[in-house]
Amino acid sequence: MSKNELKTIVALRGIGVSPGIVIGSVYVFNRQDVKETLYKLSDGESISREIERLKKALGKSEQELLDIKGGLKDREGIGPLLIDVHVMILNDKAFIENTIKNIGDHRVNAEWALKMTISKHREMFDKIEDDYLRERIRDVEYVGQIIQRNLSGKIHEKISDIREEVVIVAKDLSPADTVQMATRKIMGFATDMGGKTSHTAIVAKSIGIPAVVGLEKVTGEVNTGDTIIVDGTAGVVIINPDPEVVKRYEDKKRHYLVMEEDLLKDAHLPAVTVDGHSVGVGANIEFIEEIPSAVFHGANGIGLYRTEFIYINKEQLPSEEEHLSNYKKVIEGEGIKWATIRTFDLGGDKFISDAGLAKEMNPVMGLRAIRFCLQEIELFKVQLRAILRASVYGNVGILLPMISGVKEIVDARNIIDEIKEELISGGIPINKDIKIGIMIEVPSAVIIADQLAERVDFFSIGTNDLIQYALAIDRVNERVTYLYEPLHPAILRMIKQVVDAGHNAGIKVAMCGEMAGDPLCTPILLGLKLDGLSMTPLAIPRVKNIIRNSTVGESEKLLKEVMAFSTASEIKEYVKDYMTKKFSEFCPVNW
Repeated sequence: MSKNELKTIVALRGIGVSPGIVIGSVYVFNRQDVKETLYKLSDGESISREIERLKKALGKSEQELLDIKGGLKDREGIGPLLIDVHVMILNDKAFIENTIKNIGDHRVNAEWALKMTISKHREMFDKIEDDYLRERIRDVEYVGQIIQRNLSGKIHEKISDIREEVVIVAKDLSPADTVQMATRKIMGFATDMGGKTSHTAIVAKSIGIPAVVGLEKVTGEVNTGDTIIVDGTAGVVIINPDPEVVKRYEDKKRHYLVMEEDLLKDAHLPAVTVDGHSVGVGANIEFIEEIPSAVFHGANGIGLYRTEFIYINKEQLPSEEEHLSNYKKVIEGEGIKWATIRTFDLGGDKFISDAGLAKEMNPVMGLRAIRFCLQEIELFKVQLRAILRASVYGNVGILLPMISGVKEIVDARNIIDEIKEELISGGIPINKDIKIGIMIEVPSAVIIADQLAERVDFFSIGTNDLIQYALAIDRVNERVTYLYEPLHPAILRMIKQVVDAGHNAGIKVAMCGEMAGDPLCTPILLGLKLDGLSMTPLAIPRVKNIIRNSTVGESEKLLKEVMAFSTASEIKEYVKDYMTKKFSEFCPVNW
């Protein structure tokens, strides 16, 4: 009897953040992060000594990060950028000054003072509802862990110490840990913690290794040397599989690799249905460094450039020139024919680097996005001026988030018109006919979509928030996430209402939420006659293949059939059956 046959097979389900299948030997990466202890300081000399200890640990931590960056093969990818972000946090004046102040004011040791600083940051981030932005506290915590380890003086385990081909299992991994995997023999990883929007997940996608996060208890189920299967496509991890399960997954892996190769081969073909309906397919990006991946996977444009990262973790607010530099790089990116730049979807609580902008922490339905912009008009103008100046470098549109009524569009357009006049009179070239669109992500916008369509050039449906608001679901509350259903009858009716209103007004309607990149939803979206879909780059080849092998006629028939159902589960099962029969070769997805 083999070693694995003596062990209990364990199957866990988490969040697949980087697709693919890997079968290998486990390496339990257990860094044993330092537990902070509190001790009081008795005099000024002790305080000075602790401040000096902190400064030495900061310097050592920065060097550690720079060494990791220097060892990377690809110095221009997303990994080095995230190392730079961590260095930026490490050198943040407010971060350092607050910690030093904690040492002096509370007469505590450096470890405890640092813990106090990070706790304060966590309080701020916990009140941010946006998944992506709230997840940025992990970057601050990762930096804190590095400093704490260097304060302790203890030698700790590093990814760079691993020499054999393994699958890493860990409680959590930092982006700095993950970027090192590209230069090692790490085949994949699985973690207890983490989410889709973590930087660790983004890095895993960029280096192309299968990964599943949010497993909660995987570290308690494995030992180094165990056999593990990580299915990053389905979000499944199997520990100590029997030979039959291994064989099945080896077959799945071969099928996946062949399918991916076939999909990529045709990824640059246009997304046109058999009966001639063309769909614009773009990529959603946060970072300029994601553009090569977007183009490689078949995007010829950027359907959604989220600009929030330009603001996050900055000691000072970004200047107009910084904005312009970013937008030019997006617009002029090799292979990019068009780009849609969303104005910042932030509230005063999210300007972590400049808390003076707003003392009050606002929830998801508070002062954020267009509402914040229309109160902080000078801040808004800086970004708009940069977008308008960048408009002469290519085909670019402005996308306004969280529009809930006509007045917000009128006010925003008045500001844009004012800036246009200022730039033109100043002799600065711009595209005077730049397209201005809005995000449809609030139920009120759906209800008055016909009125909104008369005042803009295009719609982009943000399904993530629209579903959350329409179904009254907190997407991050695991007790109700089962209710988050893109194929809910109410959601399909809302999308249809928006598309009809847009087309009746002669404007195009796109979608940029997660639903746009879900192959299960593709034929439904074709039936709804959306003009464009924007998604994570990895989803593009599959979605385009489904589009090219569909007809609008068939999709409209499917839509009519599912609209007769009254529950999301009925619709989902019906569509699953349709997809399995018609598109199984393109969608080997664990429905």
